[in-house]
Amino acid sequence: MSDALQAPERLTDKLAGLLLQRIESGELAPDERLPTEQRLSELFGVSRTVVREAVSRLKSIGLLTSRQGSGVFVAPRHQARALAFDPMVVTSMESVLQVVEVRRGLEADVAALAAQRMTSEKALSISQALAHLEACPPQGAEGVEADLAFHRTIARATENPHYERLLGFLEQYQREAMNVTRTNEALDSGYMVEVREEHRAIAEAVMRGDATAAREAAMRHMNNAVHRLHNAAPPIRRALGAMLAPSSPGSSS
Repeated sequence: MSDALQAPERLTDKLAGLLLQRIESGELAPDERLPTEQRLSELFGVSRTVVREAVSRLKSIGLLTSRQGSGVFVAPRHQARALAFDPMVVTSMESVLQVVEVRRGLEADVAALAAQRMTSEKALSISQALAHLEACPPQGAEGVEADLAFHRTIARATENPHYERLLGFLEQYQREAMNVTRTNEALDSGYMVEVREEHRAIAEAVMRGDATAAREAAMRHMNNAVHRLHNAAPPIRRALGAMLAPSSPGSSS
């Protein structure tokens, strides 16, 4: 471990990501003791505050554990760990598209299962979520949140809480890109109509209990989302870059 971290990456995110990679690759083995805070600071050229924050982040997801009087160790493999992605996953167009790929299959399964388990009460909730989404302005955070809430409402209709939690987890890696694509869609009335029709197709198939149509509509929506991301690629890349404030070694960010 001797890679000095350089701007413009946020140092805490970058260090946490590097340590995570070394744990997952086995370079840092289960039950292995981490170098001291001071030594990690010297190895990576960052402040001890950055080291402390990065280590704390990995402790919070179960990858590292403290042993009183002995230091910080890599957690045993059998120990339960929270789901986590590399902290740098939101910093490139490729990474954003990879998250969409994960969500694509998930959304299709969610829509199909929700259709199979549809009730009048669930249909009302989905209808209300769709109406709220369509009433939102095309640009801004309100529309992004309404879009995500619409998909969560369908996930809730599966009666399997893990689906809603998984979608909620993925949201944090998509908000910025969605904000850019919605702005891009607002500049093209054809895009706006396309997205509205896709959401309606999903909702209608789910509400009438047609699992096959619901799956196909959700898959079509996610495939088209990839296409729209590609078309909005330059502004998304600029937005992702802006998320990373320039830092320098010794910074606490």
